[in-house]
Amino acid sequence: MTAPHRQPLSLRISVTDRCQLRCVHCMPPEGVVKLPREDILTFEEILYFVRVAKARFDLFKVHVTGGEPLVRAKIVRLILMLAGEGIPDLGLTTNGQGLAGKANALRRAGLRRINVSLPSLDEKTYAALTRGGALRRTLRGIAGAQAAGLAPVKLNAVIFRGWNDGEIERLAAFALESGCTIRFLELMPIGCARALAADRFVPAAEIRRRIEGAFALTPLAYEPGRSSRDFMAEDRHGRRGVVGFVSSETEPFCVGCARLRLTSTGEVVQCLARGAGLPVRDLLRRPSPSAERALVKALESLLVQKCARESFSTARPMVAVGG
Repeated sequence: MTAPHRQPLSLRISVTDRCQLRCVHCMPPEGVVKLPREDILTFEEILYFVRVAKARFDLFKVHVTGGEPLVRAKIVRLILMLAGEGIPDLGLTTNGQGLAGKANALRRAGLRRINVSLPSLDEKTYAALTRGGALRRTLRGIAGAQAAGLAPVKLNAVIFRGWNDGEIERLAAFALESGCTIRFLELMPIGCARALAADRFVPAAEIRRRIEGAFALTPLAYEPGRSSRDFMAEDRHGRRGVVGFVSSETEPFCVGCARLRLTSTGEVVQCLARGAGLPVRDLLRRPSPSAERALVKALESLLVQKCARESFSTARPMVAVGG
C-alpha cells in the first residue's frame, strides 16, 4: 500500500528579536523595544512546534533565524534539540559577528549549513550598512564556519544603489575564491526598508547583467517555490561556484512556496511580504491533544491560503518578523 502523500513544509524559526547590529534594511536606527523574556518562546515550546509539524507534514527544512540567533543564550542547545528530530535540512542565518567562536559547537550539535550576511567587503561601507558591525569579525566567522565543516556556507548580500552596488563583482569573486555560495538579494520594502526602496532598490536582473559581464554563468535546475535562482559561475581562472539571485520584488517565487515562519513571540507568519501572524503561543505553552489538533489546523489553513502576493504590505521591521 502506498503511503499517503504529506504536504511539504519548510519552517523558518526566529529565536530572538534582538541583534547587536542595526542593519539599515532590517532595524530602525534606534532599535526596537526589547520584549519581556516571558513573551519569547522557550526552546521546549519551539521543539514542540517542530514535532507537531513534523508529525503532520513532510517537514524537509528548518532554518533558525532572528534577530541574530547567536545572541540567544544557549543557542547550541536548541540546535542539538532540533538535530535530534532528524530534520533533513537544518540551517541557520547569522550576521557572522559572533560566529567564529561558535561554529565548531554548532557543527558538533548537528547544524549542517549556515547563511552569513555579507553586504560589503569595504570596512567603512560594511560598518555603515550594519550601523556598527566589524567586517573582520564576519570574515573570521565565515572562515571559522568553513573550518568547522559547515557546508555550504552561503553569503547573503542585499544590494543598495549608491551604497554597495559597486561591489557586486567583487563580492562574487570573493565567494568563488573562498569556496562559498553567494546570493544577491533585492531590497524588500518591509518596515524601515520601505523608505529606502525608491532610491536604493536594485533589481536582480541588473545585478545578474553585471555578473554576466565578469563571469560565465550556467543556469542550474530551479524548483518552484525556491527563493533563489541559481547559476554556476566561472571566472577567467577557472574557479567555479554557485551564484544565486533572490528577486522577491521583481520576480516573486510564490508558486510552489511551502514556507511558514514562527516568530520568537509565537506567531506563525504565512508570508514575509504580509507580516501579519497567527498567534499560537498559548497552544505551545499548554501541550495537549486538543492543542495539537488546533495547531495542525492552523498550519493547514495557512498553507492552503498560500497565494501570489500583490505587494509588500507589512510595516513591521524585518527583525520583528524573522527574516
